[in-house]
Amino acid sequence: MSLHIFRTKSITSNEDTADSLKRCLSKWDLAFLGIGAIIGTGIFVLTGIAAATQSGPAVILSFVIAGFACAFAALAYAELSAAVGGCGSAYGYSYVAFGEIFAFMIGWDLLLEYSLSVATVANGWSGYFNNALTAIGIPLPEMLTKAPKLGGLINLPAAAIILLLMLLLIIGVKHSAKVNNAMVFVKLLTITVFIAVALFNIHPENWHPFLPFGWFQVLPDGKTTGVLAGASLVFFAYVGFDAVSTAAEEAQDPQHDLPFGIVTSLSFCTVIYILVAGLLTGVVNYTDLNVSSPVAHALNLLGYNWAAALISTGVIAGLTTVMLVLYYGLTRIIFAMSRDGLLWPFFSKVNSTTQTPVRVIMLSGITMAIIAGLIPLGDLAELVNIGTLAAFVLVCLGVLVLRITQPDMKRPFRSPFSPLFPVLGMLSCTALMAFLPALTWLRFVIWLVMGLCVYFSYSVHHSKLA
Repeated sequence: MSLHIFRTKSITSNEDTADSLKRCLSKWDLAFLGIGAIIGTGIFVLTGIAAATQSGPAVILSFVIAGFACAFAALAYAELSAAVGGCGSAYGYSYVAFGEIFAFMIGWDLLLEYSLSVATVANGWSGYFNNALTAIGIPLPEMLTKAPKLGGLINLPAAAIILLLMLLLIIGVKHSAKVNNAMVFVKLLTITVFIAVALFNIHPENWHPFLPFGWFQVLPDGKTTGVLAGASLVFFAYVGFDAVSTAAEEAQDPQHDLPFGIVTSLSFCTVIYILVAGLLTGVVNYTDLNVSSPVAHALNLLGYNWAAALISTGVIAGLTTVMLVLYYGLTRIIFAMSRDGLLWPFFSKVNSTTQTPVRVIMLSGITMAIIAGLIPLGDLAELVNIGTLAAFVLVCLGVLVLRITQPDMKRPFRSPFSPLFPVLGMLSCTALMAFLPALTWLRFVIWLVMGLCVYFSYSVHHSKLA
């Protein structure tokens, strides 16, 4: 049986077997998973930082550029998720397009991306949570909110929220999806409040100069600035839409629902990002936005303290859904790689009661809780973007390869203007990678070398599909 047939059969089958996951997610569940993953750190944190330090009011253009790069990748994801089947994510698609070793390496890359993303967002969540406790007069001791490197004992809230999400995912994905949908509603409500207030407080002079840092320049200290550097930074705001594809085996009709969830969530969030970025830089000067909560800070400057408090509530809900969806995606990739024989079989067992991979969920959760509790935010965030961009490049390339090698494959959804859009996706994502620091590249290469060691010492001898 060919690999393509094997994987298509596994995704389209609705039969529940001992190692299968329960099909229970509708197309709107998938769309909300995408929105839950995307709207979070980017809109509540990175918008202000990018505007103040790299793009100025032209942060709108930074979001547009990053959004276009993601859009090309999203169309590629949508085509492959509908046509290839099997395990969702770049791992499954790379398996079909390029073969096992490339699939393993991109899967190994995704393990780094998703786990560090969860730990990174947990650190941000911890800061907002502690601010909320401080506002009501019960702040946590400083030693319980900082990593040892920063003079504390442990970042307890960061570790605790991951362990709580671990319990939620163990219960079952449908319950997790319901919680995600509720939190998505809360944060969309808070964004609506900001838009309603900001529309009546715009000062056009704040948009001048529109390009204070230019398009791109290298500063004397080696750091980069400008709209293009800003696009490389705010790209993190889009990390997570690809997590929708990891739900392939739990989607009710994956060939049709996955493309809908991916394209709908990315399109909606891109519009929201551009709108909020434009309003944020219109109501206050961009130089005032280099703070951890720029949206709430802007409302405080305008005198709307009640709205700022509501926004902070939305931030906590928003970051929670980001962690939930990325955590979910991580466990499903490990589960799929283990079931294919590329990781140890310990990870591919499904609990008969909850129909969830409890072992993977628990081990991942405990590991990420330790990382989030003991390692500071700055040390965590550097590797996330490069791993995501590498995955996007391979997915776009996969569309081109399969159009040539399997031209007759049934494609319920086709990326338009092929090969133009996949090529543009590869070029734009590669360009964004070029703006990342050299140290990030070095650490990324070290991680990939570790992956090669795992592959040749274990995976190549235990693979079930090769």
